[in-house]
Amino acid sequence: MDISDDVLNFDEKAIIRLRSLYRKFGYTQYKMSRFEEYGLYAENKSFLASGEIITFTGAGGKLMALRPDVTLSIVKNLEDDDGCKKIYYNENVYKPDGFEFKEQMQVGLECLGDIDVVLMGEVLMLAHRSLELLGEHFRLDISHMGYISGLLHSEELTVEQRAELLRLVGEKNASGLNMLCAEYGFDECFRDRLTALISLYGTYGEIKPELRRLSVNEETEAALREIEEIHEVLSRLDSVREVNYDFSIVNDLSYYSGVIFQGYIEGIPAKVLSGGRYDRLMRKFGKRAGAVGFAVYLDLLERRSPPDEIINIALPKGRLGDKAYGIFEAAGYGCPAIYEESRRLVFENKENGIRFFWVKPSDVAKYVERGAADIGVAGKDILLEYSPDVYELLDLGIGKCRMCIAAEQGFSPEKHTRVLRVATKYPNIARDYYEKQGRAIDIIGLNGSIELAPILGLSDVIVDIVETGKTLLENKLRPFTTIVDISARLISNKVSYKFNFDAISKLCGRIGKNLNGR
Repeated sequence: MDISDDVLNFDEKAIIRLRSLYRKFGYTQYKMSRFEEYGLYAENKSFLASGEIITFTGAGGKLMALRPDVTLSIVKNLEDDDGCKKIYYNENVYKPDGFEFKEQMQVGLECLGDIDVVLMGEVLMLAHRSLELLGEHFRLDISHMGYISGLLHSEELTVEQRAELLRLVGEKNASGLNMLCAEYGFDECFRDRLTALISLYGTYGEIKPELRRLSVNEETEAALREIEEIHEVLSRLDSVREVNYDFSIVNDLSYYSGVIFQGYIEGIPAKVLSGGRYDRLMRKFGKRAGAVGFAVYLDLLERRSPPDEIINIALPKGRLGDKAYGIFEAAGYGCPAIYEESRRLVFENKENGIRFFWVKPSDVAKYVERGAADIGVAGKDILLEYSPDVYELLDLGIGKCRMCIAAEQGFSPEKHTRVLRVATKYPNIARDYYEKQGRAIDIIGLNGSIELAPILGLSDVIVDIVETGKTLLENKLRPFTTIVDISARLISNKVSYKFNFDAISKLCGRIGKNLNGR
């Protein structure tokens, strides 16, 4: 459909083209209210990308919410009868983007009913075609929650352990998986399967032998059979170019039961499409039908930037950055200009295809998450505090210290019965730790001289980084609990990793080889 650039902007043309595509395959438009009762979202918060919801009191005193998600409304309101319902929508949702709530446009489709492999192939084909309409260079990556679930079921896990392992898989965090498995005494074969799984990325033909090797039970075998069937369906469609498989794409196991997938467009630093099979959500609503669908996030299209042939690397200013640069240089990724006396912050080596730039340590993760840097070096404290949506590829073993709880000599947390006053620069880390302990606390956010807080009676304890403990000792404080060990990590933007997979994998391989040879 030809539409004049003088009449419609890119988003409007995208909506028209996507709607036309979905109608062509028999999908009908579904309209819904902007509002739902808050209870719908409160009962399914883990299904939402964010637990933050805009609420208001409606007529009759009911607590209502501006819709943060489309799928929940569709599942709640559609009749559970025989047949297959194929619907599409273009609706605004209301959810936080960074610090503020925003009205965000989504276009998507849902297929509800008896879902067979042909319908799964159709939905994946339409996801692929949707990306093709929005950008010349794109990726559609597939995962399968049944396969991941099967691997997790090969070890006896608590709900908390399963959630933590899923988070680490989603980060491609091999060092974290190794540490967690060692902490809980999990079988080495279980650990090795998970770390092998997150390293896989490629076409089905490329990863099939390894998936076969890692399979451990009927659940993983059933997932493999479905993956094989879907691959065969997609391979017969001329409209579908190469798709890749990436099992670091994960979702909540209580909702998603089968294939899940994400789409990316080069130059946009976050996923622009997300979908999957969510039969378990249907069961939570007492419905028999299966369900699969996806959403396209049109607001992200305005973030598109021209692709760059060079790998951009964010380094933290100071001693940690100097050590990190030394690791890159030892791996063959040096940039001699970085030693020149100047106020420059950006240094380039075109022969190596890399560009370094210096930023404040706490900002590295932001540059990487937002796509200004493809990879970067950030302390684990920053990653735990801000939870950026990045891959954590390597533990570089530098900048080692501990996140500790400290107090004055003689203080006993067991004897302290009042609400514990905690002074810290890391409120999220402190809150998460004490929530797990079931302890009521009062967070006091400070930016400097944390050690003064208990001395002057502002707090009972502090949560802070401890390297040698000398500063604590000089102020008559002692660390009595280590929350977590800290070191510097090599992180990657998730989209950059996919479009620069060969270059980033090669870089990680060289660095990893040097680190292992220490």
